[in-house]
Amino acid sequence: MAGRQAVKAYLDLLSQPCRAVLIFLKHNKIPHTVELVALRKGQHKTPEFTKLNPMQKVPVLDDNGFVLTESDAILKYLATTYNVPDHWYPKLAQKRARVDEYTAWHHMNTRVHASTIFLQEVIFPMMGQPTNPAKFKKALADLNSTLDVLENMFLKKQAFLCGDDISLADVLSVCELMQPMCSGRDVLKDRPKLLSWRSRVQSALSDSFDEAHSVVYQIRQKFTAKL
Repeated sequence: MAGRQAVKAYLDLLSQPCRAVLIFLKHNKIPHTVELVALRKGQHKTPEFTKLNPMQKVPVLDDNGFVLTESDAILKYLATTYNVPDHWYPKLAQKRARVDEYTAWHHMNTRVHASTIFLQEVIFPMMGQPTNPAKFKKALADLNSTLDVLENMFLKKQAFLCGDDISLADVLSVCELMQPMCSGRDVLKDRPKLLSWRSRVQSALSDSFDEAHSVVYQIRQKFTAKL
């Protein structure tokens, strides 16, 4: 948009939703700057950041004074504010509702279960805390059920989660399912249908996918070297 200043994104790229926002910004060439907020250093709890987001969470988007939190809201705002291809968040009501259907379901399913696996297998040991075997086992079982739903309800026989082209749903989902890769765990390895979907998503996103996930690859290299 002519005369519009670049948006500012506050991100920690170890955060799955932050990676989704960065991928969307980069892939769609939306003018932006990135302010890195290191959660591990407590930078999200500084007075300056707390003033920006009292919830002390990332991502945060600052569009020339309009401050927005929550990745779902940020992605939908960017998709409707900027001139991006319609397939990301379609204008047609029924197609848009399919994306909304997934994103409403995503947070308490794909996100929470993949995150729990990552916390138990990677973050807690890094912090010197023991893994909780019962919680870890439950998270694996819960994610397995979630993957069944992704395959049978959302993906079905179509190329992407909400239709024949990539949408915000695919970006949010793939970033969560990449997170356990930090320990070398590929949660899709025994699911050829979802592996093909991930390959299609990665291909559609091209360089922005690997750029955003470089931190995941770095942690995986360090983690697996210790094994």
